[in-house]
Parts: sequence; C-alpha cells; structure tokens
Amino acid sequence: MKLVVGLGNPGKKYQATRHNAGFWWVDRIAHVERAIFRRETRFHGEAAKAMTSAGDLWLLKPETFMNESGRAVAALADYYKIAPKEILVAHDELDLPPGGAKLKFGGGLSGHNGLKSIAASLGTQDFWRLRIGIGHPRDSAVSEKEVIDYVLHAPRAEEQDAIDGALARTLEVWPKVMADEMEAAMLALHTKNDSEA
Repeated sequence: MKLVVGLGNPGKKYQATRHNAGFWWVDRIAHVERAIFRRETRFHGEAAKAMTSAGDLWLLKPETFMNESGRAVAALADYYKIAPKEILVAHDELDLPPGGAKLKFGGGLSGHNGLKSIAASLGTQDFWRLRIGIGHPRDSAVSEKEVIDYVLHAPRAEEQDAIDGALARTLEVWPKVMADEMEAAMLALHTKNDSEA
C-alpha cells in the first residue's frame, strides 16, 4: 500500500458527521505512523508522508468535498506514480451497521459519490476499500434527500461508540495491510466483526 485516502468533507461543519468516517480513520493511521498532515494545494487536500518498513506511505484527506474526491486522489497518485491497486480508500458505508468494517478490492461503488469520483478519475474500480459501517436511516426504502440528511449528521452516542470500536479493530489489522498480507487482513478483520456482532 502506497496511498491511503480517507474520504470526508472539509471544515468544522462536517467534522463530526457520519460522511467523515474515512477522515476519522486516516487520522488514526497518521497517529500510528507519526505522520503530520499539511495542506498541499497541488493535491487538493491535506497530505502526510510516513516512512514505514515497507517504504514511503502517503496519507490523503481530499478537501474537494466528497463528490470531487477523485481529483485529489488522481493528482497525488499521478505525481508519485502510484498504481490503483496500491491505493486504499476508507469511506463511510450505509450497507454496514455502525460497528461493522470490511476490506474489499474492486467491485461495485454502492452509489457512493466519493468512490464514483475516484473510479472515474483513476479510470478503474480496481482499488482497495475499507468500508466503515454507519448504518442506514431506516430499513425500508428512503429518499435520496433522507440519505443525504442522514450522512451529513453526527451519529448518536451509541452509534459513535460502535464506530469507534470498528476503527480500533481495523488498526489491529493495519500491520497486515502494510505487509501486503491483504487476505490475512480481511480474514482477521471480518472474523473480529463476527465475534463482536
């Protein structure tokens, strides 16, 4: 892994909202790797470089707002010649309950505008994703407006506790991700999810 991206919206207004779960996670990775974010205009966001045993690792928080995330990801990936398969994107996931977290490679975009933008900018859907569960506003069908309202609000206290627990579990498998042991990381994370359920 050479680039880890956390998806979210910039500014204090959005800081605590469900849509910023990717930012929350990449901030934790920066802490683990002792990397410091700095605003990088050429990459349209905040970037941090970590020196790891596996080589240089870039962390990125796009400041383009969610729907334009691909502009920031492509700018950094192109500049440092990072292939899509070397990119991990952490994002909020409506289809997982709060407390759920899953790793996957490629596949569908689940209607997530940040992922759509990244796939369009990279020209492929073949990049890694860390799906951080935030739950869904209701079990039945809801309007797009209701979904937008849901993701742009802060989780309830019990949901936040569950999400924080999921973020902690992902940090436990982070060494496997950095060692490029992705199958082992997926197995460990998904097993932890099941044991917490």
